[in-house]
Amino acid sequence: MAGPHHDPSLYRERDIVPVRRALVSVSDKTGLLTLAEALSGAGVEIVSTGSTASTIRDAGFAVTDVSAVTGVPELLDGRVKTLHPKVHGGLLADLRLQSHEEQLAEFGIEPFELVVVNLYPFVETVRSGAGADDVVEQIDIGGPAMVRASAKNFANVAVVVSPESYPAIIDAVTGGGTTLAERKELAARAFAHTANYDRAVATWFSEETLAEGVDLPQHLTIKAERVAPLRYGENAHQRAAIYSRVGGHGIAQADQLQGKPMSYNNYVDADAALRAAFDMVLPAVAIIKHANPCGIAVAAPNALDPIASAHLRAHECDPLSAFGGVIAANRTVTLKMAENLRDIFTEVIVAPDFEAEALELFALKKNLRVLRLPDDWTQEPMDVRLVSGGLLLQDADRFPDDDFASVAAGWDLVSGEQPSDAEMQNLIFAWKSCRAVKSNAIVLAKDSATVGIGMGQVNRVDSCKLAVERAGERAAGSVAASDAYFPFSDGPETLINAGITAIVQPGGSVRDQETIDLARERGVTMFFTGERHFFH
Repeated sequence: MAGPHHDPSLYRERDIVPVRRALVSVSDKTGLLTLAEALSGAGVEIVSTGSTASTIRDAGFAVTDVSAVTGVPELLDGRVKTLHPKVHGGLLADLRLQSHEEQLAEFGIEPFELVVVNLYPFVETVRSGAGADDVVEQIDIGGPAMVRASAKNFANVAVVVSPESYPAIIDAVTGGGTTLAERKELAARAFAHTANYDRAVATWFSEETLAEGVDLPQHLTIKAERVAPLRYGENAHQRAAIYSRVGGHGIAQADQLQGKPMSYNNYVDADAALRAAFDMVLPAVAIIKHANPCGIAVAAPNALDPIASAHLRAHECDPLSAFGGVIAANRTVTLKMAENLRDIFTEVIVAPDFEAEALELFALKKNLRVLRLPDDWTQEPMDVRLVSGGLLLQDADRFPDDDFASVAAGWDLVSGEQPSDAEMQNLIFAWKSCRAVKSNAIVLAKDSATVGIGMGQVNRVDSCKLAVERAGERAAGSVAASDAYFPFSDGPETLINAGITAIVQPGGSVRDQETIDLARERGVTMFFTGERHFFH
């Protein structure tokens, strides 16, 4: 299909168009009454819809309901109000053409010379965390149709999409009419406005398709707005900025309560800390350096202040590395936890909330960045990573819960006796903590607190050695978790020689039997999980 073609000689020149009739329908009422007063004073008939008409009428200005123009009341809870020939004929008639003028007269349609429309608050509704049905109701249909119709017909109609343009349009109306140049500029703004609006809607639909259990999308659109430039990127010679996705509920939406501006590395580490802390259901704290944990712990049983207990236990794992670290807590930070941090240099602390007394104490540490998560903070369901020429998309690696049935239901006991419930809980903790550690990852844990972490090595036995070295005497009696199978028995032998009592690992090596034989020979419990948790 294509639009009609007219002989150029049929067009009559039209520059200044006096405004006699205006269609006004706005969700943002800013400046509305000032505009209505000016239009009424200039003798302009105002046609309007719903709450816009009520606002104008309640202020004492004459207004014609659009239903009086169309002869049809608003239908379907307002979904159908202006989608009618009596409206769109008046918007789209090109009065440079005599034939259009004659058709309006034939069908009793009056033209509009001014349209003032701003659209339903779709972006704001998404940002509020509203449910899908509420978001869909904020997809404006009639508004964009009127804006696009008026912008297309800029030869005859002026279209205004923002209160910022009210002063200029008032000047034009009261000065005798709009010029062709003014209407063309307004049309350009209008098309940009609807394009941005449609992009936001398309992005929301695309991101809805990223939910768990939904097929990976054929097309992917991710839209984000720049929140702020950062001082620099990962290194001083790299530019950087933080962007916020429409409808995001993560670290990018956190409120910074105090401290120096966040850096690129601060954001990366804070996000990694949140992943580790919120993997746990019990009160938990994770301390991160360079995207790797130097301590993860849940609260000790019967702790008087659970989150303060979790922090102390996480800090004890590797106090040296925790210096200058980034801390995430999955519960409100208490005064007691803040007191524990008094003499520990920390770059960032992020949590769902903070006790007022804790914030007063933190205020004494001017450089400490304190971030409060949005109320609707949630872990991302998908991971996205840029590669040259494209991007990779995968399900996020998450744990459903802490209980045996959710985490350990599929584990296969290949060596030793079934552990006690407390020992199983410790193994589950180590296994979940291992997911937050860069591969190759080995975690030693005791009483649901890490005591030694080996990370980022290019072979597994070196990660075992690193974990054992950092645990020191605490390795004896601890349990170990490995994010992937042991290709040889040298890694488990390093752990067993240090005194660990149980190992949980995916299994799957062609030499699994060698590892199993070693565990049985040394009296060590070993589970195969059947799945790995690489983190690259």
